[in-house]
Amino acid sequence: MMTIRSHDQFNTTIYGLDDRYRGVFNERRIIFMNREDMEVRGLKEHQVVNLKSEFKGVKRHANNFKVVGYDIPKNCCATYFPETNVLVPLDSFAHTAKTPASKSVVITVEASV
Repeated sequence: MMTIRSHDQFNTTIYGLDDRYRGVFNERRIIFMNREDMEVRGLKEHQVVNLKSEFKGVKRHANNFKVVGYDIPKNCCATYFPETNVLVPLDSFAHTAKTPASKSVVITVEASV
């Protein structure tokens, strides 16, 4: 998973709920997924899912995200931040810059019950 900004966002300041760049309106709890990955996992457009990450034995959860099919490489996904910051482990960071590894978080996507 990589975290991204929406059209109307500057760093962590969110000015609105629309992302005209990606065709998302009035919503931020989104996970952008490759359509083939969605099909393999049995996920449908706008289905609600829960996201999980685990790093060094610590489990993290972010629930109730809508799946949106997007032109993104297979086995990759993208979410807005700060909504998914909870999935980013503080002790996983770039070795030189020491910035959080917000572009390479391994997650599991599960249908919400």
